[in-house]
Amino acid sequence: MKITGLRSFMTCDRDRPRVLVAIDTDEGITGWGECYNHGPDKALIPLLDYLFLQIVGEDPRRIERIMLKLLQQARFPPGALGLAAHSAIDHALWDISAKALGVPVYQLLGGAVRDRVRVYLGVYSAPDPLEVRDFCAAQQELYGLTAFKMSPYRIDPNSAPWGKVLTATADWVAVLHAACPDYEFAYDAHAKLYEPWQAVQLGQVLGQFHPLFYEEPMRPENIDAWGALKAQLTVPLATGESLYNRWEFLRLLQAKGADIVQPDICAVGGITEMRRIAALADAFYVNVAPHNPMGPLATAVNLHFCAALTNFKILEYRLPKGASYHSDGMGGSDSADYVVDPYLPKDGYLDLRPDRPGWGVEIDEAYLKTDRYVHWERKLPVRPDGSTGYV
Repeated sequence: MKITGLRSFMTCDRDRPRVLVAIDTDEGITGWGECYNHGPDKALIPLLDYLFLQIVGEDPRRIERIMLKLLQQARFPPGALGLAAHSAIDHALWDISAKALGVPVYQLLGGAVRDRVRVYLGVYSAPDPLEVRDFCAAQQELYGLTAFKMSPYRIDPNSAPWGKVLTATADWVAVLHAACPDYEFAYDAHAKLYEPWQAVQLGQVLGQFHPLFYEEPMRPENIDAWGALKAQLTVPLATGESLYNRWEFLRLLQAKGADIVQPDICAVGGITEMRRIAALADAFYVNVAPHNPMGPLATAVNLHFCAALTNFKILEYRLPKGASYHSDGMGGSDSADYVVDPYLPKDGYLDLRPDRPGWGVEIDEAYLKTDRYVHWERKLPVRPDGSTGYV
């Protein structure tokens, strides 16, 4: 079998741009993958065209060889865009390899160690605690979800006195947990804090309520600072969405900087690199909760990775556009999307599809033929003195 073509598609998932990749073979098997959207997302298309020249004619089932070749051909370590492109190519190679054998991808990863994969849903606004309760109850009714992630900030930490930020968080979370005793909440501080002592104090406030985890309160660059942070906390500390390879995660683990690591399968180079990161974490008794704010194809890729992962914690999940519930856990949509049959939760879990090869989903190529690019960029907060803060 040989690689004969690479086709990339610019599309969207709600308000976010997405870049999907199809790799074609001379045996008529096509594999699919998804890039991370760091921005500038349109730059991924010519980059993928360039990388195709390095893999055309290769046997797509020699995944390790091809991914190593891409890394070696780059000479210097690839950056965010390069690894996003590598990730999608890696996904597609695993998809082809599994389809060639007529099995799900997780069978190639050693087989499933679990029958289903637990997921949590993000609640991205800052509503009243009773509104959160009603939202969670609705998601539990539809999908059986009992785990959710929220921002810990009730007022802007860039403009309000820090004491007020902590008090507002403590008061709000206390009411929330009293109103929602049957749900688990994680809190994503989104690397907005520059000073480690603030990350410590916020974590101490949240720790009183025993959250599922406390995610990325400060910037990821100084790994030693994460070791010092974790040493002062009792709340489970999670991070890793901004790290890119096994060596960065190894340094984090050696510094004892996380209880849970969160690599992104669309950002680190795909399943091939994710498996190495997970193996390192396992040696340090650290679980993996993959970062997954992406589209329904990325969720399918993550599902197979998590199904075969021994040190799995929980998977981040984003409901597909127009999602509707089917009692068998199969996808449906009230409006067209590029994945015809996305994985939808049932009883709070994503069920495996053992009778469907590859990722177990169908891609609507006709939908992808229309360029649906939407511009998206991060909006920086502005402090009272006019300087900008982290998002």
